[in-house]
Amino acid sequence: MPRAQVNGIELEYETFGDPEHPTLLLIMGLGAQMIAWDERLCRRLAVEGFHVVRYDNRDSGLSTFLDTVPQPDLGAIFGGDPSSAPYLLSDLADDALALLGVLGVDRAHVVGASMGGMIAQQLVIDHPERVLSLCSIMSRPGDPTTGQPSPEAAAVLMRPRAIDRATAIESNVQASRTIGSPDYPRDEEELRAYVARAYDRSSRSDGFARQLAAIVASPDRTPGLAEVVAPTLVIHGEADRLVDVSGGRATAAAVPKAELLTLEGMGHDLPAALWPRIVPAIAANARAGEALQAG
Repeated sequence: MPRAQVNGIELEYETFGDPEHPTLLLIMGLGAQMIAWDERLCRRLAVEGFHVVRYDNRDSGLSTFLDTVPQPDLGAIFGGDPSSAPYLLSDLADDALALLGVLGVDRAHVVGASMGGMIAQQLVIDHPERVLSLCSIMSRPGDPTTGQPSPEAAAVLMRPRAIDRATAIESNVQASRTIGSPDYPRDEEELRAYVARAYDRSSRSDGFARQLAAIVASPDRTPGLAEVVAPTLVIHGEADRLVDVSGGRATAAAVPKAELLTLEGMGHDLPAALWPRIVPAIAANARAGEALQAG
């Protein structure tokens, strides 16, 4: 896989489709690797006429881990003192922007899931001239009153990191079951194969706390989202236990003229059974962005 030198770090990335087509940048969430964007989903988006790019955020997958900086004091950050956070969502958004620069892309469609949605929101706030359209999936704008996890999902988020392969795989399978889509459960064999593949690709978990610190320490994006003019689509599962659907509704309410698509029975994942609804919605929103640019 290619690696991009950006902001003093390296980002692992992969592309699908014709590079002459409009670029659609996929940004994944907390502790997740780019392979959480299923390759089949990426190819379906490429068939819609996009040059699809997925990548590992810093502190995940095969991108640079900032293991030379002190671990954040999460207790203090949750208590209102963000000073120990080594970076913020705005820095992760700058990574995404720099990756587009390496790829020679002036303007892109940006799609983010969970923390990736927060990064995508921050990117369009900070660099509106570089974003053709925004799609925020199972995310929230940073208002602490919306998009909060259920107690069960919060426990998954804060569970101790496993130290051996077998325990890690079992823990991650159970976590996926807890926060996944109740109406669209993943096939057990497929789920275990994905979890094992992700662990074998990168078993490091020390970046999780730094990414979580970035989420909590970053300011509410609601005021900035009010200035967004790019066509915006918000997708959220009505059965999301990790980021309650109120987070998606708040995001859509914050962005003028945003479209909100809530999906019954969808949790905090992207079940293949819903791709026939999700892919055309993303494509239509992106085409609205291209029409706005052309007009």
